[in-house]
Amino acid sequence: MLNSVIDFLSKGGFMMYPLLLSSIIGLSIMVEKMISLRRKKVIIPEIVNVLDNIKNYDDIELAISICKKHKGSFANIIQVGLNNKDLSKEEIKEVLNDHGRQEVFALEKGLGILETIAGISPLMGLLGTVIGILKVFDVIRIKGMGQANMMAGGISEALITTIAGLVVGIPALIVYNYYTNKAEGLILEIEKHSSALLRKITIFKDEKRVNK
Repeated sequence: MLNSVIDFLSKGGFMMYPLLLSSIIGLSIMVEKMISLRRKKVIIPEIVNVLDNIKNYDDIELAISICKKHKGSFANIIQVGLNNKDLSKEEIKEVLNDHGRQEVFALEKGLGILETIAGISPLMGLLGTVIGILKVFDVIRIKGMGQANMMAGGISEALITTIAGLVVGIPALIVYNYYTNKAEGLILEIEKHSSALLRKITIFKDEKRVNK
């Protein structure tokens, strides 16, 4: 099996090696996103439940303790909002936005690399194609049209790299679009919960001020 892979790579020329590396990197990012962007891993049900059940200002401490038990973007953003509950509404919103941008970067980490792989893999395949065709013309120039085996080797290299570039690039583009959309959907859901939290904190503060 290993010998067959090595033989295939050698037939495609040296451009097959960066394509192989790109495929490995792309696959590792895909697996990481498959794990890290699971909805229940990001939008933690226990935190959603405690946010839904916050009834007064005193319940905020319980919500903070629940957030501390969990890791991830959702827990971090909600905890930041809860920790800054004594600030004004606009100040809390600004803190949430600032921290939210950092967490968005964490959720989308690796997707830029995947986009790059999707873009450059076909180009690397095209480069391999051009190199293979140049080899064919060199054979024709030096040996004439009678060296069919040597010409076939160059044509084979050209075709293999083109196929490999598309095989790596097309799935990478599909996976990039899928996980980009998924990350954006999760970000919108986090924003929904953080906005609801901000409204509750504002109401609780108004009630506390009136009761004084």
